Order: sequence, then C-alpha cells, then structure tokens
Amino acid sequence: MASGVGHKVARLLGIQLQPKDPYHHVNDPRETAHFNTDQTFVEESPRVDDFFLKLVPSGPQVWRYLVSLFPFLSWIGYYNLQWLAGDLVAGITIGAVVVPQGMAYARLANLDVQFGLYSSFMGVLVYWFFATSKDITIGPVAVMSQLTGAVVTDMAAVLPDVPGHVIASALALLAGAVVVSIGLIRCGWIVDIISLTSLSAFMTGSAICIAVGQVPSLMGLSGFSTRDPTYLVFVNILKHLNTASMDAAMGLSALAMLYLIRGVCMWIGTHYPKHQKLAFFISTLRVVFVIVLYTLISYLVNRSLPRGTARFKILFDVPRGFQNAAVPVINTSIVSNLMGYLPATVVVLLIEHIAISKSFGRVNNYRINPSQEMVAIGITNMLGPFLGGYAATGSFSRTAIKSKAGVRTPFAGVITAFVVLLAIYALPAVFYYIPNASLSAVIIHAVGDLITPPNTVYQFWLVSPFEVLIFFVGVFVTIFSSIENGIYTTVLLSAAMLLFRILRSKGRFLGRVKVQSMLGNRVIGNDRQQPVPGYGTFTGSQEAPTRNIFLPITHADGSNPEIELDNPYPGIFIYRFAEGFSYPNAGSSLEHLVEHIFAHTRRTNLAHFDRPGDRPWNEPGPSRKNMKAAAAAGVDAGIMGVDVSLPTLKAVILDFSSVNHVDITSVQQLIDVRNQLDRYASPDIVDWHIACINNRWAKRALAAAGFGYPTVVPDGPHRRWRSIFSVAEIGGSHSAAAAAEVEVNEKEIARSRRQTAADVEVGNKQQQQQQQHHHRGPNDPKKVGTGGSESVPRKPTVTFENAVLSLHQKRMSLGPELHSGRTVVAPVHGINRPLFHVDLTSALQSAVANVEGRYEGLEEHH
Repeated sequence: MASGVGHKVARLLGIQLQPKDPYHHVNDPRETAHFNTDQTFVEESPRVDDFFLKLVPSGPQVWRYLVSLFPFLSWIGYYNLQWLAGDLVAGITIGAVVVPQGMAYARLANLDVQFGLYSSFMGVLVYWFFATSKDITIGPVAVMSQLTGAVVTDMAAVLPDVPGHVIASALALLAGAVVVSIGLIRCGWIVDIISLTSLSAFMTGSAICIAVGQVPSLMGLSGFSTRDPTYLVFVNILKHLNTASMDAAMGLSALAMLYLIRGVCMWIGTHYPKHQKLAFFISTLRVVFVIVLYTLISYLVNRSLPRGTARFKILFDVPRGFQNAAVPVINTSIVSNLMGYLPATVVVLLIEHIAISKSFGRVNNYRINPSQEMVAIGITNMLGPFLGGYAATGSFSRTAIKSKAGVRTPFAGVITAFVVLLAIYALPAVFYYIPNASLSAVIIHAVGDLITPPNTVYQFWLVSPFEVLIFFVGVFVTIFSSIENGIYTTVLLSAAMLLFRILRSKGRFLGRVKVQSMLGNRVIGNDRQQPVPGYGTFTGSQEAPTRNIFLPITHADGSNPEIELDNPYPGIFIYRFAEGFSYPNAGSSLEHLVEHIFAHTRRTNLAHFDRPGDRPWNEPGPSRKNMKAAAAAGVDAGIMGVDVSLPTLKAVILDFSSVNHVDITSVQQLIDVRNQLDRYASPDIVDWHIACINNRWAKRALAAAGFGYPTVVPDGPHRRWRSIFSVAEIGGSHSAAAAAEVEVNEKEIARSRRQTAADVEVGNKQQQQQQQHHHRGPNDPKKVGTGGSESVPRKPTVTFENAVLSLHQKRMSLGPELHSGRTVVAPVHGINRPLFHVDLTSALQSAVANVEGRYEGLEEHH
C-alpha cells in the first residue's frame, strides 16, 4: 500500500524511479553468458533506513559506552602489591618533581605559585578515574601556562576589577566543558586534523618564546615587558643586560647545574650500565635537588633580613592550604571576553596530551582511547577551578619520568596527589626562600626538551620538504607574533596543502606486466623450476608461475623504467584515481583522463559531419585546401590530419582502490565524461568497467548513475554481452577442498616423520658399525676403506621442515583430483552488476572478451 502511494507521489512530482533490477535488460541468454555454477549471488544496494538504524545504539552498546567512561573498573579488581610497589615509586617521584615545576609554571601564568600546586593536585587526583593511559601525568605545563598568562594579561586591561586567578579558572572551566563534550560524543578523532608538523612547530616556537621570556627573571633584568612578541623581548634583553642583578648568579648557576647533573647521569648510564637505574633517579630528581640547594642558600643569605626583604627576588609568603577554593565566577562579561581565546586553549589542551598519550601507549604496548582521554582532561579542568586551579594537561617531561620510574597503573596519580597535598600544607614556610631566578632556570631547562632537534627536522625534510617550510613558518609566526597565531598558521597551512593536493590530483594510466616472485635463486610457487644464475634472467620451464600487476605507464611510482609495460588492449585504458574521487578533485582527475584518451585514440567515425557548418567552432576540421587535396586524391576529407594508425576508443577501466566515497558532483561529472566519450566513439559504445570498489554506498551511487551494467543498444545480434565474474570456493577453511588438503597435509607430515625416524635409525646403525670397524683393527677384512668390501649407503635426510615446505608442491600436483565434483564456487560480486569487478585482472579480461566478442558479432552479422 505504502509502495503504491509512493509511486503515485513520484509520478506526480515527475520523479523517475530506478527499477529494482537495472540489469533486467540483459537477462536474455542471447545477450549474456550463462553462469555455470551451483550458487549465485545478487548484490542488494544499501538502504538509507539501514544507515540510520546502524547509528542507533543497541542495549549492549549503550552499556559498553557507560562502562567505557570509567576505565578503572576494568583493572581495579586485579590490583595487587606488586602493582602498588611500582606505583609508589613512580607516584612519589612525580610528586617530588611536580611541586617545584607547578610553582614555576604558575609564575609563567602570571599567577601566585600556590595556584600551580592547586592545579597539580587536582590533575593527578581526578585523572586516574577516567584514564586510559598509565603514564600520563596531568598538571600545569609550560605552553598552557604561557597561554594562560597571556590571557590573564590581556583581560587585566579589559576587566581590571576581576583578579587574574578568577580569569584563569574561568578559562579552564570553559575549555574543560568544550573538551569533555567532544569526548562524550566520542569525537576524539578530531585531533587528527592537526599534523605532526603543526605540533612540532607549535612546541618549538612555544619553547623558544617561553625560554626567552624567562631570561629577564633568570638574570634579574628590568625595564621592559616580557609579554611582548619574542623578538622584541630578545632585543630588550640585549639592551638591558647592564641592569642584571644578583639574581643572575642564582639563576645562571642553577641552570648550569641542572644541565650538568643531567649530562653526568647520562654519561654514567652509558658507560656503567649497572648503575643506570641509580643514574636515572638522580637525573629525575635533579630539579628537586637544585631547588632545595638554592632554597638553602637563599635561607642562609636572607635569614637575617627583615621579613619581606631579600638580597634577590624570592617567593616570600605562600598561603597554606586551599585558600582560594570557591565556586568559579562565570558571568556574561567574563565568558564573552574569553570566547576569542577559547579555540587556542582547547587546541593546546588536546594536541599535547593526545600526542603524548599515544606515543607512550605505543612504547609500552597499550592502546589509549582519545575520546576518553578528552573526558579525563575535560573533567579535570572543570573540577580544578573549584580549588583555585587553572588549565592543566598532560606533561611530556613528567610523563617520561613516570614511565621510566616503573609505573604500573594510573593509581600512581593518587600517590602523587598525597605528595602535593603534603607540600600544600607542610612546606609553605620552606617555599618562602625559594629564589625566583632558580624557578626560571627550572622553566628554561624544562622547555629546552620541547625544541625539535635539527636531526628531526632533517628527517622531516627527507619525508616531505614542503612540510618543513610549514614548520619554519609556524616557528617564525610564533616568535614574531604569538603562540595562538602560530597554531592557527600551521594548521591552516597544513589544511591548505592537503586541499591543494586533493584539488590538483591526477590519476595515472596503468599498463600490465607479468611478474614472478623469487626467493634466492628459485621462483616461488614452482618447485620444479631450475635454479637461475641471478636476478633479471629466467632460464627454465616456460610454465613458471606468473601474475599480472599494473604499473603507471610513465613509471611515476619509481618502478624500473627498463621494464616494458604491455598495452592492455588497443583502445582500452586503465585509469587509477590518486587521491580519491570526490567533488574537489573530480574535475582535474577526469580532465586528465579525457586528455590522455583524445591524445592516444581517434574518432570512430571520421566523417560524421555532413556539412562544414555542422562542425563545432572548436573543431573546425581540415582546411578547404586540404579538402580539395583530399577530393583530388579520392580520399575522405575526414581523415585529413588524423593519425589513422591510432585505435578507436573501446573501453575504460577505472581502478577505485583509492576511492572510498563518491558524491553527487563526482558522479555527475563522471556521467558527463561518459556521454562525451560516447559521442567521441559514436556509433560505437564505450564500455565502463570499475574495479576494486570498497564501499557499498559508492556502488549504489555508481549503479544509480547507470554504471555497472552494459549499455543496451538494440540494433542487432552483434551486441551480445559476455559476462565474466570472479568466483571463489564456498566454505573457506571448512570446504571440501580444504578438508582434502588438510588430509593430504597430515599424510605428508606423517610420512615425513616416519622417514625421519628411519633415517635416524640408519644413522645409529652406521655409527655402531663404524665403532665396530674401529675396534677390529687395520687388518680386518670388513673395515670400510680401500681394502674393505662393505659399505653402508647413505639416504638423503628428510626433515619435518622440508616436508612442510613441500606441501605446496603436493597440493598443486593434486590438480583436478582435488577439485572435481567436490567444491562449490560462487561469484564474489553480484552477477546483477557485471561491470563491477573484484580486481583489475578480471576487469581487463571482461573488457577484452567483450570487445573481441563485439567484432565476432559484426563478422557474423555481415
């Protein structure tokens, strides 16, 4: 009933419905060959309602989604003392590192040092509930702190009555809400749009900006702003070197000591492997050692001075506990002014964390879920502001330390949280004497590892030279403008490069060549093949197994140009798309296809215009002089200026192996080209074969456009169609042929084992006889040698490995005995779409067979 109403509505609206079986025109046995198998297969097109039904989650899928939000449930029940021991070591180590780093990064964010401790505490405490990585440590990081500091500075001019930590907390809350939303809808793949080039440029530029910006604090310089573009800060540093104070002694010596300790520990680990573990922990705790040492020096120097004064800049009073814990202030004014900074903040939160977690997951052999990691980051940044924290994400340096320290589970974050909590409540009195210059040294030392080394840039150059240009552009923009602009520039340039490559991509025409595979000096798959003298010449049986491969006719893929590629067939062209086939590149790809065909073929009917005025303006044909010469010579004027040795166009084979999706624009342009080439080949029809279609929706789109079926021209018996299909055995490993093969294999292996046992027995007898001959003496007439007449013949050794290697030859020798009457085959692709093929070989076979069949039909017709 509904179908009938739908047909009436379609007729009313002028919609031409596609028949259910578009191939019903060639069901006539005279037009298509019989398919001689016991099985058949008709491929159904996907339905739109099926697509939407797949989007609706089932009950088990909803349950799995809910469970996936709390990954700790999958391992917490197996927690044991061995895991606890590893987590204790790693957690305490990270706690000792994150305390001085957190305070240093808070200063980088234009906040008091306690806010760095608040962010560190909440990051490590909350993350383990939602983590899919055991190594990641969430907390304040240099780049995010630098970005937060820039936002706090800018907002101080717009909202002077709002404290900086309120702005920082609001920014973290808003960014966390965005990130957690992306994670909950499981769109973690969105970070993949940011290339490694963009990430490297962003990290390098940011590290340079941060390091240069910390030099004034390191040396006690004053008289200029460190929030200017990096190049201006550097210029001002050179101008104000004469204003350096005693802070330079505390900063430069601390920085030198950090690098010295790391260098010595690396040397010890390399030259004394037994002490590598000890050297690692000493190197890991070098920041703690330096801060403690310089805090002690500061205490000894400044303890006699009045409180609030010092000989160089120190932290002074640090509040004990969570003094700024409160509900974050979020109002219209704050939100509206922060919206412009939100995209950059979200990008920085995501790209560094996801890149680090994926990297350490690969190193330690586990997989992370990017969407769930977004949930973890988002919730951490939404809860942190309630304790006064600002934006936090994964730290590369602390993650590396945590991994090398032997962390076993994400629960190590809880142990780190206890260490940070102890510092917040028990150590503020000690924090009073920490020198600012020493904290700047810690920051510079930490960000130095974020700079991409020259060797890595050189490897980038070897892979993709143009991306190296993007890398340097991103670094320069970051240095001469800002971190946010550097991020946007590299992302946009990478996207533009990708878009340009897709827009201007051109496919390649393929030629065929027969190849053989060689192992050593033998051809694989033919054990009877005689050894060959070397690669490049084949001397032996002409029955050596070969296979067809298809290479670009221009050898643009780097294949050996001395290998001659066979033209598939005169007038048949094989075309492989390069960068997919969608609306951005459909025009350039098909334009290249048509140009090549026009250059290598001629029209079928050279005299298809009755009058000169019938010719199009862009194809005027021969001149009047040539026409007169042709008339005088009695030659058709249509062939003047035409290379008649060129073939006419007969078929086009499209390789869709790189195509996963087609759209309306690309399909319409393909229809236009088909019509254009049909007019070019008139009165013949061009056959369109499409191979390696990987997507059912692409098949549906192409079938709706009339591809996949032979063109019906009811003008005579010469239009017979020969359907060629690729078939495979039904049953796979459970098929009759497979069972017979297993039986043969078992018999062969059993025979080989018996033969091996017999050989061992013969060898033992030989050894016994030789020992007996040895005891008989030199005059024994039965001694093996010149004067003896008895010898034991040796049999060739047949090992189990040799038997397995020979199974392929045995299987091939079964021939028809294995397959006759015992197997059932069926087509791989639906027989209702005979011009869709499983591979290029079957497509070429079908194209050639039907071209030749067309000529045979013409001969019969005449």
